[in-house]
Amino acid sequence: MRKEFDDTVIPMPNDPLERFEALLASGKDSPLLRFSLGMQYLNAADPARAVEHLRAAVAQDAGYSAAWKLLGKALADSGQAAEAMVAYRSGIAAAEKKGDKQVAKEMNVFLRRLEKANPPG
Repeated sequence: MRKEFDDTVIPMPNDPLERFEALLASGKDSPLLRFSLGMQYLNAADPARAVEHLRAAVAQDAGYSAAWKLLGKALADSGQAAEAMVAYRSGIAAAEKKGDKQVAKEMNVFLRRLEKANPPG
């Protein structure tokens, strides 16, 4: 017995940002999708929108060290140095827990730069 398939093609936009937003709107939310959206918004010079999606990525997967790293960058790029430092610290902890030594080292460098540029007090 042969099954009939719906051959309707849903057009996907060519622009990656629009394509990812369409996937999100269709209910396909995931940490990777949110990370991809955050990266695309950073590339589009919209760090505030990037922060929104990257926060969702780490809320869904607190061990996603690459998302923490990009969240720190997005927060720093949007002028939120204190929050960026918190994100980097969380990311370092997540990376160390998973054994992602290189990612932890990179975030430590970014964290030290922010701490140097924004001393407490």
